[in-house]
Amino acid sequence: MLIVCDSGSTKADWLMASGGQVTGGFETQGFNPLFHDAGTVYRTLINDQAVHGIRKEAKRVQFFGAGCSSPERKREIYNGLRRVFSRAQVHVEHDMLGAAIAACGDTRGLVCILGTGSNIAYYNGAGLSETRHGLGYVLGDEGSGTYFGKKLLSRYYYRTMPVELRRSFRSIYGIRREDAIRKVYHGSDVNVFLASFAPFLSRHRQHAWVRRLVRDGLEEFFETNIASYVQYKSIPVHFIGSIAHHFERSLKSLGRRKGFRMGKILVRPVDELMAYYLQKG
Repeated sequence: MLIVCDSGSTKADWLMASGGQVTGGFETQGFNPLFHDAGTVYRTLINDQAVHGIRKEAKRVQFFGAGCSSPERKREIYNGLRRVFSRAQVHVEHDMLGAAIAACGDTRGLVCILGTGSNIAYYNGAGLSETRHGLGYVLGDEGSGTYFGKKLLSRYYYRTMPVELRRSFRSIYGIRREDAIRKVYHGSDVNVFLASFAPFLSRHRQHAWVRRLVRDGLEEFFETNIASYVQYKSIPVHFIGSIAHHFERSLKSLGRRKGFRMGKILVRPVDELMAYYLQKG
């Protein structure tokens, strides 16, 4: 059995295949070695009903994960997975590579992740170029769910959010200022907590204030990420993730304004990843 997983910081999508055919799939929490150690990976998966039924059948596990950008970080996730899938060959790679394979296959392209976090890399059809981006939710993550969550919280507590949106935000989340500050500065999985507010933007996507906030966030992602690559006008620019999916129209408008060629917009790259590996045999 082949198992392919695409994991962000919030959730992970898993697919299984046998005999060249997809046989099923499931979802778990996401794993990022910046926030989760091998023990967390093991405890979460070993207690998952879907994993329990297949873990001894797995012959190969191909895992692509957020934060898996160095040998040390990959090893943390590998050690947890290897304990769960003890009979399988386990391979751990960065989610940027998974996004690139899903979007580009064996062709060139710029690949952007806009989900809980954000990142970008140039893919030459075989591998990724070194990237200066992917600085995380404190220093980077422009245009991501975490980025927009920070903007929403600050504008809500500063009371610069329009009154009707403040009422809606309070009715949905009802989080006190002190609790938000405690969670951000002393809690765990802070990036996931911040990104949990991003769906509010999709809920109110027709509001002019929300449209401006989204436009400004995507503009910042363009200026700090896409525009730093000289190839951005000559090859497709692909987007992966929930923010890219929900604000597809805004991204296409950005592409027209900035003169880059829109490629694919994928919310769930695991399907394309599995198709790629099944085709390669």
